[in-house]
Amino acid sequence: MTARISRPAKTAMQSGTAKTTRWLLEFVPSAQARSVEPLMGWTSSSDTQAQVKLWFDTRDDAVAYAVRNGLAYTVEEPKEAARRPMAYSDNFKSDRIGTWTH
Repeated sequence: MTARISRPAKTAMQSGTAKTTRWLLEFVPSAQARSVEPLMGWTSSSDTQAQVKLWFDTRDDAVAYAVRNGLAYTVEEPKEAARRPMAYSDNFKSDRIGTWTH
């Protein structure tokens, strides 16, 4: 089973960057299909490692854990967001590009 080591992106619902500095080690889901439990209709799987998520402070800690436990792993480097710093007053500049809608 292959483990994926990555740093999650920030949530689209908030502008903050909380929980984006830690590294996540999770197992790649297996090719086994999920089954539907007939009585309640819940989906289930016999793959229990899909539920395991381990958090590490650094990338090196996550890689060291995978090596120490003999796990095959892949590291996905995070893509940094290109941020354009803007002030609220930029919305009202006289040389603003675009139409004025107010």
